[in-house]
Amino acid sequence: MLDVSTEIIINLPKEKVAEFVSDPGNAPNWCPHIKSIEWNNEAPLRAGVRLLFNEQVMRRHLQHVYEVVEIIPGQKIIMKTQTRNRRMETTIAWQAINENTTCMTLRNRGIPAAFSKTIAPFLKLAFRKASRKNLKRLKRMLEFSYHRMVVL
Repeated sequence: MLDVSTEIIINLPKEKVAEFVSDPGNAPNWCPHIKSIEWNNEAPLRAGVRLLFNEQVMRRHLQHVYEVVEIIPGQKIIMKTQTRNRRMETTIAWQAINENTTCMTLRNRGIPAAFSKTIAPFLKLAFRKASRKNLKRLKRMLEFSYHRMVVL
């Protein structure tokens, strides 16, 4: 079983980070492998909502339906997807370090497609590397745009 957790410190209030990340339409901005997300746009996001993720991984176009199984606004979102050979759970959580600093955690666990014991260590490294890269991209993007708005 794969279980990869990564976190990053973002120099913004928790509410700002959570608001941006909780909008499914923003995911392609900080996760480049996600090309689009389709959903019924019923705000706010809530448990039971299904999201169709259109992804491109290693030149392959993939679609996965994730169901939001738990959401505590401003604290965490848990989504699950399951197909014949793939079961994954993604948790996104935010914790305020102080009023202007947030620790965001991204956790992926489950059994990805084509999972085998021989490639498990490589998949874990690939998931960790991709998650770190995505979180760094999110941090740069949010901090830049927020601080730019404050200066203007």
